[in-house]
Formats: sequence, structure tokens, C-alpha cells
Amino acid sequence: MINRTIIRLKIVQLIYAYYQNSDRGMVAVEKELMYSLSKAYDLYNFLLCLVVDLTDYVERVITEQEEVNRVAHIDTVISHRLIDNKFANVLSRNEMLQNFRDNQHLTWKNETEYLRHLYDKILNSDYYADYMALPTVEFDNDREFWRLIYKNIIMKDEEIDAIIEDMSLYWNDDKETVDTFVLKTIKRFTAESTAEQPLMPQFRDDDDIEFAKRLLTRTISNSGYYQSLISGSTRNWELNRIAFMDLVIMQVALAEMLSFPEIPISVTLNEYIELAKCYSTPKSHIYINGILDNIAKQLRADGKLIKG
Repeated sequence: MINRTIIRLKIVQLIYAYYQNSDRGMVAVEKELMYSLSKAYDLYNFLLCLVVDLTDYVERVITEQEEVNRVAHIDTVISHRLIDNKFANVLSRNEMLQNFRDNQHLTWKNETEYLRHLYDKILNSDYYADYMALPTVEFDNDREFWRLIYKNIIMKDEEIDAIIEDMSLYWNDDKETVDTFVLKTIKRFTAESTAEQPLMPQFRDDDDIEFAKRLLTRTISNSGYYQSLISGSTRNWELNRIAFMDLVIMQVALAEMLSFPEIPISVTLNEYIELAKCYSTPKSHIYINGILDNIAKQLRADGKLIKG
């Protein structure tokens, strides 16, 4: 689940903080990186839990309303389609998700106001109306309903962003990327899925763990060299005149460019230019692209960079 886009972002953030407090050793910094990445995986699981906890909330609301109707002798039948949703029910039994809940003790059940807010948005949506209008529902209908709700309501809801930011500083910049993996996970469930249905692993493979560790250590240990490359390409600009975040982004980009021959330069440039668009000044991505492109050309000319 932790892809290289998340890894790059976490390392840029960590290097930025490292220069503010550089008395920490490499072991401590690497430990902080792995913890930060584990928190992104926690967010992935926590967002999946929202489907389960909201379903439980809806069941309580419907049960209470049915009791009120019984006492008042009201014969109105309340649909159980949402709480009988087959996808939500199989997700609630998922062993990996249950293990997360048991170990991390993270739940949406304490966020009653948000669950009420989200339920109201769902009830007033066209997705709910279309779902309830179906004469019968199969597993695919139930799963597609939650995919649409997640993509079009939960992903765009500003209230959930505020809750997540309050719960963990590590989650401030993770949700947009993690959302894509939640959607992929929903699509993986089928009518044959059981409690043993695998969720996405924290890392795709050991290569991504090695990528994270090597990129971090190379950025720190070779910082002087990377800064000299940047300084030589800035045309009379002193390093202290470069925005600090720009400098950090370029150093991490150079570490990747020079340490991973299998990654095309264009991929590296695109990744860090996108980071600059989100986390630095409005024109930083243009500036960074020009500097890194000049450095790459010079390194190729010097025979120090041999790749596409």
C-alpha cells in the first residue's frame, strides 16, 4: 500500500525537519521514517473501518426508530438494505481489518457527530436514491454503492479532513494518496470474498523498503555534494537565497537520480516537481525543474549519470 510517492513525500518532510534538529543520528532518523510510513498504513485501515462503523451507526439509528414506531403503533417499514449491505458485512469480518482494530484501538464510533453528518449526506445523495430504487441487490450492487459513496462523498468531505488532522500529525498529507488505495481495495472484493480476503500489504515488496532507507541515508550522507551541484547551477545565487523547501526537494531528487539507476530521470523529475507544486512556492516547480534538468545534463556530460 505504501507506494513510492508516499515514501518520497515522507522523506522530504523528514529531511526538512532533520535540518531543523540535526542532532539526531541516522538510526533515529531511519526509525522515524519507518514509523511515519506505518502511520500512513494505519490511516488506510482506519478509513476502511469507516464503512464498518457507519453501518453499525445506521443499524442503531434504524433500531431506535423502529422501537419508536412500535410504541407509537406506526406501521411504516424501514428498509434494512443499507445495514444488510453484503460488502460492508464481509468487510466487518475481515481478519486483517479486525486485527488492526484490536491492536490500534482506532474507531469512528466516538465520532458520533461526524457519523450523523455522513449518514445525512448519504441519505440525500443520488447514489443512495439509485441504490434504494434497485428492485433487488447482489454483492456487486452493494460494493458499487460503497465505492461511489467513498469516491464522491467521503473523499470530498472537508469534515473528515479536519478529524484526521486532529487525530494525527502524520496524516496531514496522506489522505489524498491513501484514498486511492481504499478505492482499489473496495474493488477487489467479490461475492466469493471471505474473512480471509487480503487487504493491501503495508509494502508491495522489500524493494520499496530498501528504496526508502537508501534514499533517506544517501540524501543525508551526501548532502554536501548535492548542495555543491545545486550551487553550481544557480547562476550567482547563494544557497541561502533558495527557498529552504526547494533546497530540500532538490537534494532528495538528486539522491534518487544518482542512487537508483533503474529509475528514469523523467520519472524522478516529475515526482519532485509535483511535490514542489504542493509544498513550496507557486513558481518553485518551474525553478526546480530547470535546476535539476541542468544538473542532469552536466552529470551526463561528465559521465557520472548513465541512464535515460
